[in-house]
Amino acid sequence: MRAIIQRINGAVITIDGNETREIGEGIVVFMCAMVGDSEQQADYLAQKVCALRIFKDDQGKMNRSLIDIGGDALIVSNITLSADMKHGNRPDFSRSAPPQEARHLYDYFVEQVKKQKIGRVCTGEFGAHMHVDVQNDGPVNIIIDTERIGK
Repeated sequence: MRAIIQRINGAVITIDGNETREIGEGIVVFMCAMVGDSEQQADYLAQKVCALRIFKDDQGKMNRSLIDIGGDALIVSNITLSADMKHGNRPDFSRSAPPQEARHLYDYFVEQVKKQKIGRVCTGEFGAHMHVDVQNDGPVNIIIDTERIGK
């Protein structure tokens, strides 16, 4: 699985131009399930994103986690994180998990995040067209690729 985690002051997501969901201080997680990924990677990623020490402590150092601050999380599926740009200028998304498998891993990941002791968890909608309005804090952006931890 690949994910980009952004520390934010707040975010609003609009799904297919209709439904809007909103969170306060916390993180936005853009994630993509890759071919061969499993629930083990989703477990690891859920624990890691909630425990990342990317929020400032009283001395201004990034020393607190989403769990520590009771922050919110917005989780958005994002197939473009699988883009392979080795050849040409058109992204190749063939390394992303097939849709049914990707949806399962996305839903599973969301459920694992909801089990953490954090604030509110909101999601986008798998496969939908979404507009995400993010107020980045920092900015702080962390990339996690579970392929690097083994399968």
